[in-house]
Amino acid sequence: MLTNAPCGLLSVDHLGVILSANERLCEWLGKSATELHGTHLMHLFSKASRIVFETSIVPLLSLKGQVDGASIDLVTREGEKLPVLLSAEVSGAEENRVTSFAFLLAGARRAFEKDLAKARAEAETRLSSSQKEGELREQFIAILGHDLRNPLASIASAMNILSREPLSKKSERIVRLTNGSVRRMSLLIDNVLDFARNRLGGGIDLHISDEQSLENEIRQVVSELRAAHTDRDIKLRISNTDKVACDVPRVGQLLSNLLGNAITYGDPTQPIHVKAGLSGGNVFELSVRNFGPPISASAMERLFDPFVRSTNHEDREGLGLGLYIASEIAKAHGGSLDVTSEESHTEFTLRIPPG
Repeated sequence: MLTNAPCGLLSVDHLGVILSANERLCEWLGKSATELHGTHLMHLFSKASRIVFETSIVPLLSLKGQVDGASIDLVTREGEKLPVLLSAEVSGAEENRVTSFAFLLAGARRAFEKDLAKARAEAETRLSSSQKEGELREQFIAILGHDLRNPLASIASAMNILSREPLSKKSERIVRLTNGSVRRMSLLIDNVLDFARNRLGGGIDLHISDEQSLENEIRQVVSELRAAHTDRDIKLRISNTDKVACDVPRVGQLLSNLLGNAITYGDPTQPIHVKAGLSGGNVFELSVRNFGPPISASAMERLFDPFVRSTNHEDREGLGLGLYIASEIAKAHGGSLDVTSEESHTEFTLRIPPG
């Protein structure tokens, strides 16, 4: 027998009486080889392990002649349990049968498995809780978005009526600012509802139609933002958009989001350039370029994630959904929304392949 093996070794006869034990096993048990010799194997096990040995291990040894990696507890001289993994093999037959056992300490493995099971349970609990919180949040913002539409429509109607009346310069400015706020709030609601619908499985709805003019939509969006931000210079260059297969209002929403981003983060002393038209291969391209500091590498990694807002700008308004919704609209069209950011300028480009 391997006296100095790193595992405990033991052999018993056909009656289960110990024939030999190596020094490692004697060391673990706190007993000498002489003490173990002639005693019954069952005396080494805890009460629970004796039941496991009789009901599980013995039948396996009878059927297969071997057992690998069974988990049991030995008992030391002081009565302490010693978790081990048992492997055994039978040789010979009847009265000449000898069973050889090998024991490996299982304490570290059991502790690892226990910690692993605990960590898995905690992770599953956190994941379940997080998923429930996420679902509740998304349902809440969807309901909130719907509930906000009615009062906002009333404000918009009131401003429309007022704009037809003779107004002073001050009143005209108030109406213009209010209309800008209404438009901004309406866009936020659209973004919120789109986010909730997308996350709850509905996706971004598209309605491809030839009845609406893409060029008119782009010009309308640019005009509205020019009116709302009279201090900003928004330049538009547009050509050849008649044959673009797209959801026109959705492209308008995307452009509004990109322009809002450019107005917020671009250099207010520099113009914003909007360009739309067909490129090579009849791919529709819509780009928005603003001048100012570049987007950092860390911000680039999460630029199109929901609820992400810049931390290096004094204007912290908004939900951080604009670029996320814009990218989802691009994906829904089978296209892409790309960004390049250099020292002098940042440019977002929508590309929609021919339908």
